[in-house]
Amino acid sequence: MKDNTQIFGLRAVIEAINANETIDKVFLQKGLKGELFTELEGLLRRKGINSSYVPVEKLNRLTKNNHQGVVAQISAIEFHDLDTLVEKTIESGVTPLFLLLDQISDVRNFGAIIRTAECTGVHGIIIQKKGGAPVNGDTIKTSAGAVFKVPICKVDHIKDAMFHMQSCGIKVIAATEKTDDTIFDVSFKEPCAIIMGSEGRGINPSVLKLVDAKAKLPLLGEIESLNVSVACGAFLYEAVRQRL
Repeated sequence: MKDNTQIFGLRAVIEAINANETIDKVFLQKGLKGELFTELEGLLRRKGINSSYVPVEKLNRLTKNNHQGVVAQISAIEFHDLDTLVEKTIESGVTPLFLLLDQISDVRNFGAIIRTAECTGVHGIIIQKKGGAPVNGDTIKTSAGAVFKVPICKVDHIKDAMFHMQSCGIKVIAATEKTDDTIFDVSFKEPCAIIMGSEGRGINPSVLKLVDAKAKLPLLGEIESLNVSVACGAFLYEAVRQRL
């Protein structure tokens, strides 16, 4: 069955996936077995839908209904096609500014980033299908509704988006401390996509090898890093400053 934000029950979730319902994540009960459960697991793998195995207590907290060992979170938005979004942005005559998020996991950070992206004129946000924060009620609230104004795309891997951006003449700039260049040394005036890493790990090393430029924020205090949403805001407003 379904409510405003969730689908629960084995058969209901299977039917929703087959009907191409926009699903952010599926929670599966640890240790559950059975023909329908096995069918669902295979379907999740084939469709590349983000899922995780959790104790039954987690599912009980998610819904008071008879979940049968599975709860799916429905996305509040329709995701955009990356190729179409990039093409339309370039054809519009503006200088593209995109944001790539390499598995940002906290929904409040995600929401805050979306809000800043809308305020700085970002043309699209690209996230990975697996490993990132969902677009749920907390995301919407933290974004102050910006989630409905900024196009968001999902890709199988962040590298897919990078390769496509680069083939279209869009420079990919990594926000990372693993460089001597600060944001004031790098040009954001040309078409570019800024990539932000996850809260704990940062940008995946295999992804970092493929970027066109790296930049860091100068930190003058004793703490070695900023919250990712704050750091993202600093990068985006440096891009705005240079372009103005």
